[in-house]
Amino acid sequence: MMKLFFIFIIAALLLLQAISEASPIHNAGNSLSPNIVHGGNVGQVALHKKNLPKINCNQACLRRCKKASKKKRCMRACKACCVRCHCVPPGTYGHKSVCPCYARLRTHGHRLKCP
Repeated sequence: MMKLFFIFIIAALLLLQAISEASPIHNAGNSLSPNIVHGGNVGQVALHKKNLPKINCNQACLRRCKKASKKKRCMRACKACCVRCHCVPPGTYGHKSVCPCYARLRTHGHRLKCP
């Protein structure tokens, strides 16, 4: 019963994180995200990585890759994605909608990078 409760809490937290990442940021006057002009296009600089929430990528990727047939390969890709996105979807497969950044990352061959 407690295990199910903790899984529910983790899923809820990941869902809240995904919603917050997907929502547009409306802070044009904020000094943390200044507008810059690059090649005629106006863009926003991403927030520094130190402002993003820290998660234990080793533990999250162990949970994600525990049923993978190639655990070392899965762990290497998962850790790279986790460090970049600061989230790992729950479960061992799927649920990538919870972490949009994790689902978007691609390899040089345009395949999905994250397991």
